[in-house]
Amino acid sequence: MQFKSTSKIILIAIVLFSLVLFMSPQRSFAQGLPKISLGIEKSSNRGDLSVTLQIVLLITILSLAPAIVMMVTSFTRIVVVFSFLRHAIGTQQMPPNQLLIAMALILTFFVMAPVINQINTDAVQPYLKGTISQDDAYKLGVKPLREFMLRQTREKDLTLFVDLAKIPTPNTSDDIPTYVLIPGFMISELRIAFQISFVLFIPFLIIDMVVASVLMSMGMLMLPPVMISMPFKILLFVLVDGWYLIVKSLVTSFH
Repeated sequence: MQFKSTSKIILIAIVLFSLVLFMSPQRSFAQGLPKISLGIEKSSNRGDLSVTLQIVLLITILSLAPAIVMMVTSFTRIVVVFSFLRHAIGTQQMPPNQLLIAMALILTFFVMAPVINQINTDAVQPYLKGTISQDDAYKLGVKPLREFMLRQTREKDLTLFVDLAKIPTPNTSDDIPTYVLIPGFMISELRIAFQISFVLFIPFLIIDMVVASVLMSMGMLMLPPVMISMPFKILLFVLVDGWYLIVKSLVTSFH
C-alpha cells in the first residue's frame, strides 16, 4: 500500500509540473536562447563556396577522427597489447573495454605529445596568425607525423606497398606518398604488438601448464584448470608490478 501511495504522489507531481510547463508564457523559454538557422541561397561571392566546402571537409575529418587516430598514432600497438594481456590472464571482461581504450588513449597522447607540440608550433599557430598559407600549414603539419611513422615502419613493409601501388622506387623518405606510408606503418605496428603479446603469454602459459599437470596427477580431470590458474596468474602479475612493466615497455618501444 505504501508503494502505491508513493507512485500516486509521483504521478501527480509529474502532471502538475507538465501543466506549469505548458501554461507558462512562451517568452520565458525563448528569452536568452540562441537562434540557429540553415538556408540555401544564391551566392554573390565565389569565396562563399570555398568556405562552405572547407566546413564540409572539416566535418568529414572530425567524423573520421577515430579512424585517423588508429591509423597514424601509437594507439594500435597499445590497445592490441592490452587486449592480448587480458586474454593471457584469463579475466574475460576485466578490465572492461572502456577502461582499456581509455588507458590506450592516455598513453597515445603521452607518446604523441612531442609530435603534437611540433605540429602546433610549426603549422597550427603560424596558420592561425596568418603568416603561412593553408597548403604550407598542411605540409608543415604532416611532416612531424610522417617522421614518427617512418621511424616505426620497416623498410620491408614500405617496399610491399610501394610495389602494390606500382609507383617508382622512392629515392628519399620525402618521396614516399602518405597513402603508401600509412598502411605500411599499420602492419608494422601490428607486427610489433603481436611480438610483445607473445612474450606476455609465456609466463601465464607456464602457469596454466603447471596447474593442469598437478590436477591431472591428482586425478581431478573434471575440474577446469583455468579456474585454478587464474588466481595464481593475477597474483604473479601483481607481484612483478605488471602494469608498470607493460607501460614502460610500450612507451620505450616508440623511442
